[in-house]
Amino acid sequence: MIRTIAAEELESQASRLAAVLRDAVEAGAGVSFMWPLDEREAIAYWLGLKPAIASARMFLFAADIDGEIAGTVQLHRAWAPNQPHRGEVAKLLVHRDYRRRRIGSELMEALEDRARRLGLTLITFDAVAHGTVEGFYRGLGYSCAGYIPRYAFSRKAEPDDTGIFFKQL
Repeated sequence: MIRTIAAEELESQASRLAAVLRDAVEAGAGVSFMWPLDEREAIAYWLGLKPAIASARMFLFAADIDGEIAGTVQLHRAWAPNQPHRGEVAKLLVHRDYRRRRIGSELMEALEDRARRLGLTLITFDAVAHGTVEGFYRGLGYSCAGYIPRYAFSRKAEPDDTGIFFKQL
């Protein structure tokens, strides 16, 4: 089941969200953090989103399976006054125990549905390039505008390239 997490429930869900984030970072996902990721740092990250959620500047989606958060994704409304039509995707994470069950696709579908209801017509984000992550997003209809080489580290010795992705809704 895909749902949004409200600001007032963020504190009660932070440790569950932190577990998903820590799993993704341990697996080598390029999601802004490095392994080892301290649980307190991961929880603080999620709690730091509370003002943006409360003000409806961002929406936090979660996939719940048997009482566990199996995955999550964020939709951020663009902050720039000249981009009221654009949203940004952040932190699409699916715990390794729940991968290959279409959870990532369902999270992105829910995000796109909410974006349409908000009147957003363009979705953008960056993601690790040239591999399964890029193939996943292309399979959902996203296009890659180009690449930035050696953009960020994951668990590899060399930084990963990133792709800049977009989709018009």
